Amino acid sequence: MVKFIIAKQLVGKKVITSDGFDLGRFVDAEISKVTGKLNVLLVEPDPDSSVANKMRGDDEHIKVPYDAVTSVNDYIVVDRKNL
Repeated sequence: MVKFIIAKQLVGKKVITSDGFDLGRFVDAEISKVTGKLNVLLVEPDPDSSVANKMRGDDEHIKVPYDAVTSVNDYIVVDRKNL
């Protein structure tokens, strides 16, 4: 059974790595126009996190591939090895 989550429920959720590093907060997503599948999570980096600051892109966001997401509950947990 597929569980559907409304994007509005995800906005503002903390994004952390599976080994406990805080990356920041979910702000947006990149979705394929062809398939409609979620490709990338856009995360506003936590300014106090050295890991997040190293991952920051040119547009000031961290791009997390959807394949790296391991769970979504109170937090969005991502596998750091897949980043």
